[in-house]
Amino acid sequence: MTRIESIWERAKKKQARIVLPEGNDLRVVEAACVISAEKIAAITLLGDPGAIEAGCRKNGWKLDGVNVVDPVKHPRYEEIVQTCYELRKHKGITPDDARKLVLEKPVYYASLMTRLDLADGFVGGACHTTADVAKAALYFTRLDRSIGVLSSCFVIELENCPFGENGFFIFGDCGVIPDPSSNQLAGIAVACGQLLETLFDDIKARVALLSYSTKGSAEGPSIDKVRKALPLIQEKAPGLMIDGELQGDAALIPEVAAIKCKGSSVAGRANVLIFPNLDAGNICYKLIQRLGKARVIGPILLGVMKPASDLSRGCGVEEVVDAVAVTAVRAGKASTAKS
Repeated sequence: MTRIESIWERAKKKQARIVLPEGNDLRVVEAACVISAEKIAAITLLGDPGAIEAGCRKNGWKLDGVNVVDPVKHPRYEEIVQTCYELRKHKGITPDDARKLVLEKPVYYASLMTRLDLADGFVGGACHTTADVAKAALYFTRLDRSIGVLSSCFVIELENCPFGENGFFIFGDCGVIPDPSSNQLAGIAVACGQLLETLFDDIKARVALLSYSTKGSAEGPSIDKVRKALPLIQEKAPGLMIDGELQGDAALIPEVAAIKCKGSSVAGRANVLIFPNLDAGNICYKLIQRLGKARVIGPILLGVMKPASDLSRGCGVEEVVDAVAVTAVRAGKASTAKS
């Protein structure tokens, strides 16, 4: 069983309530049917029930167990609209604006459902930008003050790979913050480490702060930023195994680590890689996905009070199912960072 397959198994035991707001997308509809058939989560699918049912009949998919909801007919629709208004009225929106907003941006509707405990989490992005999904989470499910920043990560699994956790990694941030500060890097690192240990009871996070320098081998502003993050992380999460600054080979390869940073508990064994900026993180994960044929889940949103995951607009059905499984396992998991 692969690590991602084991995430499916953990999700099945949890049976979290997950909202998929993009019922107008056939990939999402098919994924909802798979998730329900596999009993990975309890799915609410937002959209036009007639169109969704017609799409399923045409393609031979079974909607058994999927709760298909027309947003305007939800029994708490007015409460959802009112909550949107109350939370965004400081930005000048009217009640009519709120009603329009939740229908035009179904990810907002799904996030509001999660806030009101009508769901345990949501997964969107097949038809929305990452910015839309991130705003939905930030506006309505609230920032986790112990982390202090909304960011993202990817779950990555490579076949026949001896590095990381036998080819399993968390990469962050690869989707949200273009040039994180030291404080933001600290929040990203803690959130990524927590995610790994939430997904698996038998893995200890070993977090590497990546750079083009290893322990003083070079100097520069981005290296200074990474160095300053380390003590902030150690204060925020004293039990987290972390080291940096480390080059990629020093983080992953034991023989290189023995030369460049002997005695480190992380170097040569890292399973969580924290990138100094979005350029490095996004480029790296896409190269690994396409050239290394890695199985990739994300962007998974971090630093908010309820679990949420984004999707690539080019996602396939398996990617939707995987994102729901990760979100389901996260549901209800309390933060362990020091506030």
